[in-house]
Amino acid sequence: MRAQPKASHYIGGAYVESPDGHPFPSIYPATGEAIASLFGADETTINDAVQSAVEGQKVWAATPPVERGRVLLKAAAILRERNRELSELETLDTGKPLQETLIADAASGADCMEYYGGLAATLTGEHIALGDSFAYTKREPLGVCVGIGAWNYPIQIACWKAAPALVCGNAMVFKPSEVTPLSALKLAEILTEAGLPNGVFNVVQGYGDVGAQLVAHPDVAKVSLTGSVDTGAKVAALAGEHLKKTTMELGGKSPLIIFDDADIDNAVSAAINANFYSTGQICSNGTRVFVHSKIKDAFLARLAERTANAVLGDPMDEATSIGPLVSKSQFEKVLGYMALGTQEGARLVCGGDKADVASMPEGFFVQPTVFADVKDKMRIAREEIFGPVMCVLDFEDEADVIERANDTTLGLAAGVFTKDIQRAHRVIDQLQAGTCWINTYNLTPVEMPFGGYKKSGIGRENGHAAIEYYSQIKSVYVEMGGVEAAF
Repeated sequence: MRAQPKASHYIGGAYVESPDGHPFPSIYPATGEAIASLFGADETTINDAVQSAVEGQKVWAATPPVERGRVLLKAAAILRERNRELSELETLDTGKPLQETLIADAASGADCMEYYGGLAATLTGEHIALGDSFAYTKREPLGVCVGIGAWNYPIQIACWKAAPALVCGNAMVFKPSEVTPLSALKLAEILTEAGLPNGVFNVVQGYGDVGAQLVAHPDVAKVSLTGSVDTGAKVAALAGEHLKKTTMELGGKSPLIIFDDADIDNAVSAAINANFYSTGQICSNGTRVFVHSKIKDAFLARLAERTANAVLGDPMDEATSIGPLVSKSQFEKVLGYMALGTQEGARLVCGGDKADVASMPEGFFVQPTVFADVKDKMRIAREEIFGPVMCVLDFEDEADVIERANDTTLGLAAGVFTKDIQRAHRVIDQLQAGTCWINTYNLTPVEMPFGGYKKSGIGRENGHAAIEYYSQIKSVYVEMGGVEAAF
């Protein structure tokens, strides 16, 4: 299979190559074969991308907001028209099953473009009465924004960053993860086709050094990163040196609390979604599953029974429900944590090793894995694994489980399962997490702000909240009378 783009970068409305940049492949995780070869951006390419964004942003900022909205709505329509083509590309680049990418990637990106396109005409200021005089506010763009994407949801993340930035009148230079570099280029093509002026959305490829140059560039006003906590700390520190505005969507080790009155099948479904969807490679995953001791045995039995129904195989086969991990390094990392869980004394309920897929022997497949009798201080219960590894912990007391759930430096997400609606809200109110669910898990509609507490992030993506992170308020005082002075 090949998915070679026309060139590595997209700048000023056209594909651009930088043959002096660092070469790197895009690997299909199901087979380990290279499906594309690209070059990282050199210094000239980076400067060209930012300068193109500076010039494009002037045109875009002067475009009436309702017209900006029409461009985003057109892009949403094209994304939907090409959903299968984009989904197949995303499957090749990430290894996620086509069953998933058809509904969760470009399709959700289209939802995001549509949502912000619909908001465009509503981005107004306010009038402030001050007796005989008055003031008013205007919402203005920041300028050039840099988006740095993660490898687990490449086109969705690109849309989540681009749509609110663009609707506010900004330009964006987007750097995909070097692990999944392909679909952002297609998004750039689509935005151009939808009528976005040249230079307003550019894509440059490369490793961390390219991201660092973009963050430090004097013409960049804001940086939005999706990535690990360690990467976020480095990017935030560099952005702070240059006083850049930042949005950080980072990692999690999120709790999913299942009380004894919960519907067990629904709770098992949520635990599966919170640990095995996207082969466990989701930052908000509920990987610490706290199950009340009264229903623990029934929960584990049903979970093991249903996990046995998982279909590992060719990601391009729509019957496949679990694909490979995204890379060899991630494969080795996850296998290391599986071995560590056993060493630490957790009880292996199912999985725990690599998975053999006969038709794809070189693929990075692992078994969906459940550990029971996990203790809070075990590394598998404290460190983000980013693979299909579920930790099940016992609890009996509500106050105790809340304290244990909050005993982490992270706070991206949390979930509660109970039929007691008062308890549901009471517990959610005490959990230190920015994105929470009651009687479901991992649903992230674009209408709802997404982001974390503590080390899981800074700011919010999606919803009206994202507008605050891609715009700035100008206040204007209008004096209707005379001006007095002491002398």
